[in-house]
Amino acid sequence: MAKGKRSKKKSGNKSFLVASVIVAALSVFIWIQYLIKQKKEAAHFALYPDFGIEVPLGYSIHGIDVSNYQGNIHWPAVAQMQDQDISIKFAFIKATEGLNNVDRKFKRNWQNAKESNITRGAYHFFLATKSGRKQAQNFIKHVQLQPGDLPPVLDIEELYGVRPDSMRSRIRAWLTTVEEAYNVKPVIYTSASFYKNFLGHEFDEYPLWVAHYFVKEQPGVAEGWYFWQHNATGKVNGIKTRVDFNVFSGDTTLFKSLLVQ
Repeated sequence: MAKGKRSKKKSGNKSFLVASVIVAALSVFIWIQYLIKQKKEAAHFALYPDFGIEVPLGYSIHGIDVSNYQGNIHWPAVAQMQDQDISIKFAFIKATEGLNNVDRKFKRNWQNAKESNITRGAYHFFLATKSGRKQAQNFIKHVQLQPGDLPPVLDIEELYGVRPDSMRSRIRAWLTTVEEAYNVKPVIYTSASFYKNFLGHEFDEYPLWVAHYFVKEQPGVAEGWYFWQHNATGKVNGIKTRVDFNVFSGDTTLFKSLLVQ
């Protein structure tokens, strides 16, 4: 009897050991798969040291957006900067805000960007509390588009306590007024979450410029997008502050087709 008890105990220890080995092996397998997944996701970005940020791979046209916050920009230095295969091809420049405000650096940036052969675009910062048509008139008054410029942009970021349907009505008024004035379809800029929560499919006919950081492949919107603002902390020669970085979704042919004719 004593011998039988010892045998049973030995068998139990062996089963426990086998189970432990299986659990450990499974844990290692899961961890390896996780690391492979992380490495695969990380491969969608690459560090560009001169720009100071990781940049999404697979895009050939890169740009920035600026306002008076960046101070006096030395645009020739912006145009000449290159890190590996990336240089700055386009810049969205803040023009106006609300009913009467004009960005104090707009005129300077607008002229100097063009002189430095950087494709330029102008944007209006939208106040949902104000008339969309009157805000459009503010933009039209101060922005003269020329062939080769990017379409006008409506920057929508906050509700300011306004009902979403009222905001959408004012957005529509801005877009139609500006489109009639320039005979070109404007671009909508907003964050991925704001687009999904408040804009939805109502403005699908307009090109989308979406802000979405910390994602590895593309912005989190199901709808088609043209521009992706993927980082807000880039460094560029000729600009003293950090600056937003963007990519264009398509090739040179598609980019040119979007420009004012």
